[in-house]
Amino acid sequence: MSTGKEHVAEAAKGPDVPEHLKPYHRTMEEIEKMPVIEETMTVCPECKLIIKGTIYKDGDNVMIRKYCPEHGWFIEKYWEDYDMYMKMRGYGYNGRGFDNPNYLNAGENCPFDCGICERHKTHTGLANVVVTNRCHLSCWYCFFYAKEGEPIYEPTVQQIRKIFDNLRSAKPIPANAIQITGGEPTMHPEIVEIVKQAKEAGFDQVQLNTTGINLGMNPDLAVKLRKAGVSTLYMSFDGVSPRANPKNHWEIPHILDAARKAHIGIVLVPTVIRTINEQELGAMINFALDNIDIVRAVNFQPVSLVGRMPTRMRQQQRITIPGAIKLIEEQTHGAIPKDAWFSVPYVGGISKFVEALTGKFQYDLSIHFACGAGTYLFLDSDNKIIPITDFVDVVGLEELLQKAVNSMEGKNGIQRKMIAMKALLGINGLINKDKQPKSVNFGKLLYSILTKHDFSSLGAFHMKTLFLGMMHFQDDYTYDIHRVEKCDIHYAMPDGEVLPFCTFNVFPEVYRDKIQRQYSIPAEEWKKMHPDWNYRADKYMRNVKLLENDPLYQKTYGNMIDYFALPVNGGIPVLDKISIPGVSKSMNVEKAAEAVEVEKEKGK
Repeated sequence: MSTGKEHVAEAAKGPDVPEHLKPYHRTMEEIEKMPVIEETMTVCPECKLIIKGTIYKDGDNVMIRKYCPEHGWFIEKYWEDYDMYMKMRGYGYNGRGFDNPNYLNAGENCPFDCGICERHKTHTGLANVVVTNRCHLSCWYCFFYAKEGEPIYEPTVQQIRKIFDNLRSAKPIPANAIQITGGEPTMHPEIVEIVKQAKEAGFDQVQLNTTGINLGMNPDLAVKLRKAGVSTLYMSFDGVSPRANPKNHWEIPHILDAARKAHIGIVLVPTVIRTINEQELGAMINFALDNIDIVRAVNFQPVSLVGRMPTRMRQQQRITIPGAIKLIEEQTHGAIPKDAWFSVPYVGGISKFVEALTGKFQYDLSIHFACGAGTYLFLDSDNKIIPITDFVDVVGLEELLQKAVNSMEGKNGIQRKMIAMKALLGINGLINKDKQPKSVNFGKLLYSILTKHDFSSLGAFHMKTLFLGMMHFQDDYTYDIHRVEKCDIHYAMPDGEVLPFCTFNVFPEVYRDKIQRQYSIPAEEWKKMHPDWNYRADKYMRNVKLLENDPLYQKTYGNMIDYFALPVNGGIPVLDKISIPGVSKSMNVEKAAEAVEVEKEKGK
């Protein structure tokens, strides 16, 4: 039997390869000598056999290797920065999970006996509910949408309400944040009523995962959705230029305008793909800063390469969380350094502190440390961009809170409050007042979050900042069971199933497509119920020339300040290589110059 080593060794005999591709071109003898970080279970990308995976260090990279008896070796990049991986790993911990799992087994055959089972270690942080698989676009990297001849999945409001109630019944912590998704959810004819039902079911945070196009072209719908209870538009945004973002570049100005009028916050969601849009990460952040009155966050999603892909294409398009973070540092000329980022479970220290203080279960973002990362930016009154780590000892804060949590164990209520008060008083010593944004009293904001521990306090904090996030969903090649059992982004289905994101979408034939097909309507039957419908009629057709000549387009893209070109932020532009139709580069340079003059006037 072949060991598979010959194939990998053959690749290593080829011509010189770029530095970032070298880990793919080692011989297996070289690979097997590299330091092992941990062992896990994974799957063969070809036959889906459950096999052992080894996560190991290769220079500055963290890689995963696995061997299938039938299909040989697979080598894939896991993280592109070993030191950052080990830093993030230090914040990982097991969460509480569910007292009432919806699947009664211990996950012995994970991921193919998946539900929220006894093995699962994290409660639902964000619930995804698919309300339609119809979409007005056909993006090649999309997880799914209804294609020609496929059945239509569009549950009724009554079916969706049952899903909501099921999510709210989870114990000890019911789902509190929900994302209504698709397809394109605004294509559901009763989307406004669905949002109302979500609020009635008790969700505090209701996100709409959308291209935004239907809202930009129909602003009244945005107003109706806001009144119904939509908190945030979780909106696709793959770049500033049309080359990087052919999805909704031309409609973005109208979407922003509609959101402003409806008072709905926006999270920009770029899918990051090497060779496609990785050169615009800094420009995307700059765009968010230009629209910080309505944009609350940029949540980058390194592409999940689901399905079978040629090895060469995977190697070219693969980017991981630290890969994107390092590009942001490079493109913002160090204004947003990689050291400003922390893994998502870092915030678990805050949850544990509040839980120890109150004795009540708290929302607990204990996802796997490799799944996500984030940081906060403040745009000060003089246009200076200040990452939170510039003025807060973030490591010291976590240590302070953890020490307090340890001290509160076994104490009564009065004793816990005294320990907590001492810790809260110590927070001011971790804040550099000289570097703190002039417009923010961070100590007061943090004190409010830790003492009130509610969504309104957290919301007030977000209104003062721009959150930058990273969320990298898995695929067949990077699959790691340890990540799955800590997933807190779940899909809920009409049959009562609640599934981790990375089983639902990575194994569609087992979960997503199979379950949805049970509740779908064949295309022929859907056509009888909707005589005017066809797949082509669902698709959006744009008039590019008309949209580019719109004054709103010119205002949005032509009036941008290049914040990184300002002297206060280093004076090196991020927009100089971005080509936007009808917008001269000099326009943005002039805006930056105007902002400098404003700074000078303020300083007088």
